[in-house]
Amino acid sequence: MKILQIDSSIMGEQSFSKKLGNAIVDKIIAKYPDSPVEKLDVVESNIPHFSLETLQAMFTPDEHITDEIKQKLNLSDKLIKQLFDADILVIGAPLINRTIHSSLKSWIDHITRRGVTFGYTQEGKPIGFVKDKKVYVAMSSGGIYTDEQGKANDFVAPYLESFLGFLGMTDLTVFRVEGVHIPVVQDTALQRAIDSIIID
Repeated sequence: MKILQIDSSIMGEQSFSKKLGNAIVDKIIAKYPDSPVEKLDVVESNIPHFSLETLQAMFTPDEHITDEIKQKLNLSDKLIKQLFDADILVIGAPLINRTIHSSLKSWIDHITRRGVTFGYTQEGKPIGFVKDKKVYVAMSSGGIYTDEQGKANDFVAPYLESFLGFLGMTDLTVFRVEGVHIPVVQDTALQRAIDSIIID
């Protein structure tokens, strides 16, 4: 099982989402020994924000694609190949100001290509082409977002579930290390999150 581990934290090795993501990968390898792991840190990679030039290149008909346009699509092509090659995705997604970090959004923008990762039926129904992937999200947050009050302010898990599902990745599980800034739970938050990991 080929694993693609994506990190989107600005905290480096101190990141709770990265630590939880590493624990998820360890448990996947325990279940599927010798599984190769490819790592992509979307912060360190400095994936550029989506631009008009890239968007126009994506919508260029095949018969009009030049070497210059191919160059503009090079990063998108690379990220999409990396995605399709993986069997399992582990996505580190810290909650920052109630949503994902912009670097992770940039990755999503570059892998979203009509005719490549998604399309539409004759009736206009969207269909995702990224099939047969298992996705695990390692989410971290300073507060608690699984209670009734917190759920309304969580735009990480619902967004990733919705949009990755749009691309065809409907088998998604979220593990959370939450309350890392709350004194009464912060000391045990990471271990409780690691203990919750079940690889199916």
